[in-house]
Parts: sequence; structure tokens; C-alpha cells
Amino acid sequence: MVFSSITFLFYFLPALIIIYYLAPSKLKNLVMIIASFVFYAWGEIRFIPIMLFLSLEDFVCAKLMEKHRDNKKRRRIYMLISVCSNLGVLIFFKYTNFLLGNLFGLFGMSSPFIEIILPIGVSFNSFQSISYAIDVYRGTTSCEKKYYNYLAYTTLFPQIIAGPIVRYVTVENDLDDHMLTQDSFSMGMRRFIIGLGKKVLIANNVGLLWSQISIGAAGDPSVLLYWIGILAYTFQIYFDFSGYSDMAIGLARIFGLNFDENFNYPYISKSITEFWRRWHITLGAWFRDYVYIPLGGNRCSKLKHLRNLLIVWALTGFWHGASWNFIFWGLYFAVILIAEKYFLLKILDKIPSFFRHVYTIFLVMISWAIFYFENLNELKNYLLGMFGFGGIPLFNQEGLYYLLSYGVIFVLAAYFSTPHLKKVINFTEKTTKRYVFICGTFVYAFVFLICVAYLVDSTYNPFLYFRF
Repeated sequence: MVFSSITFLFYFLPALIIIYYLAPSKLKNLVMIIASFVFYAWGEIRFIPIMLFLSLEDFVCAKLMEKHRDNKKRRRIYMLISVCSNLGVLIFFKYTNFLLGNLFGLFGMSSPFIEIILPIGVSFNSFQSISYAIDVYRGTTSCEKKYYNYLAYTTLFPQIIAGPIVRYVTVENDLDDHMLTQDSFSMGMRRFIIGLGKKVLIANNVGLLWSQISIGAAGDPSVLLYWIGILAYTFQIYFDFSGYSDMAIGLARIFGLNFDENFNYPYISKSITEFWRRWHITLGAWFRDYVYIPLGGNRCSKLKHLRNLLIVWALTGFWHGASWNFIFWGLYFAVILIAEKYFLLKILDKIPSFFRHVYTIFLVMISWAIFYFENLNELKNYLLGMFGFGGIPLFNQEGLYYLLSYGVIFVLAAYFSTPHLKKVINFTEKTTKRYVFICGTFVYAFVFLICVAYLVDSTYNPFLYFRF
């Protein structure tokens, strides 16, 4: 089940809201746990026993760490048990075939293929549990005293599929207080509709174009057509992922929870350094706090600092998928970030803002080609096509046709990638003028109805981060 589905919008969510708000405060977490398991079982019921086992183990290990707070050695052992268990599950389900394939390949042998179905949300769930164990070990948060509270945290359905990565300290108080207000409900609904519009009206439409161009179904290739394709994917992955994050944050507000922001208009960035402060913020913060800083961060020799950056970005890429292209994607950004850190940012600061923005978007678009094509030969051919190698013409009639056909949605996507609309939304939410509020409510209702009409009429409704 995904948020942008008729089943979720008209059956699961309304029923859950009614039950959740009618339930006594003491039972709200139980309602959320049951709802999360129903939501999860809809797509992958076989992983639920493993999830239950891991949550119980994490809870017990955290309690033992709290009990032996004066014994650092014991605390470290319990922390490692919890971390290694979650990493073990992640590695087994996500990387077994990749690791076996490369291991057997070293000896010139064909690898046995083990059919392992990747559980939905295993990457995000594992990272959340790891962050909890480490935070309790460090003493930056206290352990949860009630198992069902911790189970509610680790199984929260709004973010279980694709984040944001929610740390326990973020929702610790919310799990007990359940601050349900009319304002939080209305703000949550508005945020959810914004995310739904991003996903259904923009991501799905440009994604359909990319699906045609990426497999060569669009017809005669040209440099223009290749760039139109990667521009479509650039918008698709942003509006798909940020739209899902908006829906998750909105749902959390509806149920009295507060999640951290995950995107901050990354396509307005003027350097790759700035881009990664704005893109997938919770993942970047996770690697910073649990990998980069423990390795020494930048408070070490230059050589070790370079090592730390390469390790973090190789792992960032590998986290997204069990394929070499994801590792190359991470290292691609590592090289650029190292260059910016040591000399390039000083040069960029002297360049007009417009050209810094062009520089950033150009490099980001190249990165999305690396990110998409798991087949390295297909990646090579697409990158060569983008730069006109192989006798490909600069433009042709078909490229111009797609440019004219999708020009309006590209302009709208570019506009919605900026914070201008957010200023309008903030104004409508804060104003005391009744007619502005009524007009705003009408707009949200209209967007929702258009999304529903699209979902009913269209069969194209992928969700990109199911792959990761």
C-alpha cells in the first residue's frame, strides 16, 4: 500500500483517523501499532516476525545499557549486539546477491543466485534502530521504559517505507503526550495534500516521459532528447521523494507527531555542498553523526579527512542499492565535495549566482543518470548520448516535439522547486482574513480532487524509493 492509492486515501486513512481519535490516550499507541502492521502486511507480511524480534532485542539491549550505565564495556557490548543485528538483517536482505556475485567473480566463478525479496522499508527501519541504540549508549537519550511505545516508534507507518529517518529523541515526548489539536490536524492534512500533489501531478507525469526515453521508446535519439529525459528524471525523483516526505510529515502531524524536515528546496542550491545540506536531510545527518564524526570528521589530518569523506559517500551510495552504480554515484559526489572543500568553493564565491546555480544543476543531472542506470553499459551509452558522441544529432523533430509537449509541466516543476509558493502558503495559514482562508481551503480541496481523478484514470503510479 502506498499513500498515493485509492485504497489508502479512502479506506485505510479515514478508518484509522476515526479509530485513533476515538481511542483513549492510553490506547493510541496500540492503535498505531496495529495500523502500522496492517499497512506493512499489505505489502510484505513475511518481514513482520523479524521486525518484532529486532524491536524486542533493541528494547532489551537499551534497557540493559541503562541498567549498566556505569559499566562502559557492558554498555558497548549491548550496543554492538543491537547494531550488528540490524546491520545483519539489512546486509542479508539487501546485499547478499551483490556480495556473493562479486566474491565468486574474483575467482572467475559464476555466483549462485538466491531469491531474496527485499522487505519494504528495511533500509530506513534499520537506520532508525541503529540510531536509537547508539544514542542510548552515548547517553544522548534515555531508553524507552514501555515496550509498546518503542514498538510504536520503530513501526510508525508514515515513514516506514521511505523516511524521513526519525530518531527516537524526535518523537519521544509525542509518544506519551499525543498532542492532538485542530491546528495540528488541519496543518497535517494540508501538508499531506501538498505531498500528494507533488507525487501524483508532477512526479508521475514527468516520470512517464522518462520511462519512455530511458528505454529508447521515444524514437530517434538526439542530444536534446537525452537532456529532456534526464531533466524529467531530475524532477521525478525530487517530487516523488520530497512528495512522499511531505505526506509522511503531514500524516505524523495528523496523529500528533512531529517529524524532522527532509528536503529544503535542494534545486535552488549554488554548490553541491549546499545541495547536500538541502537534499535528504535526515540521511545526511545520520551519516554525519554516526559515521563521519566518529571517524574523526574534519578534525584530523588532511589524508584522514579525505578517507572519511570517501568512506561516508561510498556508504551513502551503497545504502541506496546493491549495485556498483550507486557506489559510483556516492564517490562521484565525494570527489566534487572534496574539490569544493579544498579550493572550488573559493572560486565559486567569485562567480555570479546564476552560473553557480547552473554549475550545480548540471552536476546534479549527471549524478541522476549515474543513479538510475544499474547496468553500467546502459549508463555509458546514455552519458555519451547526452554529450553527442556516436554521431547523435544535437536535436531533431522528436526532441522538439517532447520539449513543446512537456514544456509547461517543466516550467511548473521548476517553479515548485523554489520556495516562492511556500511563502504564499505561509501567508494563507497565518492570515486572519476569512476569505483568504476559505480560498486556500478550496485550492487544497481542488488539488486533492484532481489527484484522485488522476489516480482513478491512470495506471502509472510508481514509487521510486521502493527500490531502496
